[in-house]
Amino acid sequence: MARSFNHPAVCDISLDHVLHALSDPMRRHIVQKLMASDSMSCIQACATLPPSTVSFHHKVLREAGLIRSEKKGVEVINTLRRQDIDERFPGLLEVVFPPGLNSPS
Repeated sequence: MARSFNHPAVCDISLDHVLHALSDPMRRHIVQKLMASDSMSCIQACATLPPSTVSFHHKVLREAGLIRSEKKGVEVINTLRRQDIDERFPGLLEVVFPPGLNSPS
């Protein structure tokens, strides 16, 4: 049986959790990559990190309400919940990731 993921409802997304999730440079890197694409597997986001570390970062982002994860075969595909974040905190992603911002290392 495929593992299901828990995603908070829009009304349950808290600013504290979102800011905590975005406080880590690797998680900001993941979000920035997702902003530039429709979706991405966990491996595509951070191919150089150990799988357990990648999984942890995606879990933090998912539980904060920033991403939606869906199991497709053996991969987990992630999408940015941009519309939900914009609805809950208008302009937040543009402030954290202004246009032209280079990807963090």
